[in-house]
Amino acid sequence: MKIQESSEDYLEAILILKGEKGAVRSIDVARHLGFTKPSVSRAMSLLRQNGYVVMESDGSLTLTEAGLAIAEPIYERHCMLTKWLVALGVSPETAARDACRMEHSVSDETFAKMKEHIAGGRLPQG
Repeated sequence: MKIQESSEDYLEAILILKGEKGAVRSIDVARHLGFTKPSVSRAMSLLRQNGYVVMESDGSLTLTEAGLAIAEPIYERHCMLTKWLVALGVSPETAARDACRMEHSVSDETFAKMKEHIAGGRLPQG
């Protein structure tokens, strides 16, 4: 299922923050992405309505199976693309920014071939 890039960013942020902090709240997502709390609250409402996120009684956010199914591949793309760009000599900061843009637009076929290429040792893995 294809969703908007911004929704993918929100889901990926929740996944990352959950791994770093355990419990994730809307304010954590806002800080992580540099967005306002009202913008994140609106986005979380839409993500809940669409079945990607659950808000627990304590206000913490949890990804549903559907949310994880989107967030995990996006995060995998982000990590691999960042490493690949750094291995090419791009600064880590620029690599992370560029990977964030690329992760949403590269096709599944292209990403699979990139992974094969890197796994085959044809490019340093950083």
